[in-house]
Amino acid sequence: MTGRQDIDQIVHRLVSLVPPGLADAHKDMRANFRDILAQGLRHLELVTREEFDVQTQVLARTRARVEELEKRVAELEAGVPPQRA
Repeated sequence: MTGRQDIDQIVHRLVSLVPPGLADAHKDMRANFRDILAQGLRHLELVTREEFDVQTQVLARTRARVEELEKRVAELEAGVPPQRA
């Protein structure tokens, strides 16, 4: 998910677009923008970069294992004795 800093940067940019005459409303708008953005991002079902990287590593190990097993099955089907690593 997008980090707290990212949300704060977006909120700051949105609040900076509000005309200066509404300075009193800036604090309320900042809180409202932050809540709306955070709620919207939660609904997107995003994952953190760390979670993504972990799953990428799991997938790479799984692919390697599947390739090993496919090779072994092919050897067994061909009647070739399996080679141990």
